[in-house]
Amino acid sequence: MSASDQLLLGFDIGGTKTALCVGAPDGQVVARRQFGTGPPEPTMQQAVQIARELIDEANYRWEQLAAAGISCGGPLNSDEGVVLSPPNLPGWDDVPVVQIIREATGLPTRLENDANAGALAEWRFGAGRGYRSLIFLTAGTGMGAGLILDGRLYRGRQDLAGEVGHIRLADDGPVGYGKAGSFEGFCSGGGIAELARSVLAEPHPPSALDRVAPDALTTRDVAQAADESDPLACQIIETSGRMLGQGLAILIDCLNPELIIVGSLGLRLGSRWLDPAMAVVRAEALMPAWQGCRVVPAGLGESIGDLAALAVALLAVDE
Repeated sequence: MSASDQLLLGFDIGGTKTALCVGAPDGQVVARRQFGTGPPEPTMQQAVQIARELIDEANYRWEQLAAAGISCGGPLNSDEGVVLSPPNLPGWDDVPVVQIIREATGLPTRLENDANAGALAEWRFGAGRGYRSLIFLTAGTGMGAGLILDGRLYRGRQDLAGEVGHIRLADDGPVGYGKAGSFEGFCSGGGIAELARSVLAEPHPPSALDRVAPDALTTRDVAQAADESDPLACQIIETSGRMLGQGLAILIDCLNPELIIVGSLGLRLGSRWLDPAMAVVRAEALMPAWQGCRVVPAGLGESIGDLAALAVALLAVDE
C-alpha cells in the first residue's frame, strides 16, 4: 500500500464528548463522529465500533489504516499508554487506553496529553509548519503547553513538561492549578472570568458586565462587552494580557523558541489581548530572544481536536 493510500484513526477523549475521526497523513479529515464520554470500558468499546462504521460508510478498507492516535487530558503516562485519573474524567483511573485500542484494532497506537497533541497538530498542519522549536499554549478553559524542541516533542521525565499554568506570576490573583496568581489563573477562560468577578465586586463605573449575574459571568461575556468597547471589559482583558506577557517572557528566556502559538483565547481575544502581552515581552525578555520569536494565534481553530489525534497517530507511524 502506498503512502498516499494510508489512513489514520484519531480518538479525541474529552470530559463531555469523545470524537472519532479518520484522516489522511496530510491532515485531511475524511470521516468524523462524536458521542458522549462515559465510563472508560463502554466508551472505548463504542469508540472502536464507531471507527469501524466510519470506515465502512466512507467506502474505505480497514487495511488502509496505518496507525491510531489518542489525545486525552492528563495526567497520563504516554510511554505506558495509560490514562491516570484526569480531573475532567472521573472514573478513568489507570486506564490502559493504548492497549485497549491496539488489541481491538491491531494498529500501532500512541497516546499524548491534549496540550502535546495540540502542539503536534499545529506543528504538522497549522501555524507551526516549517519551524523546529515552538511552544503551543492551550489558553482555553485552562492553561497548558506543548513543547516542540529541536524538531521533537518534549514530554519531560513524567509527562509533566509544559505545565506552565502552574507558574506563579503574582503574589495574589485569580486561582488556577489551586494557586492564586498563577499563569493559568490570570490567562485562562476560567481565570479571566474570576478576574472579572473580582473587579466587579469593587466600586466601578457602569459596565455592560453588570447585566450578567456574577456567578454566571464567563470570559465570553467579557469578550462580547469588550467588542462593544466597554471600558471595564477592555481593562480586564488588558490586565490579563499583561500577565500573559509575563508568562511569555519567562518561556522565551528559558526556551528561546522560534514561535509561540496561542490557542483558543488568542483567537477569540486577538490583538486586544496579545498586544499588551507583547508590550510586556519586549520590556521583560532578552532582546535577541524576543526578536527571534513570533507570537501568533493558533491556526487550526475548531478542528484542532481532530487534527491533534491524527498528529498523534503520525507519531505511531514514525516510531
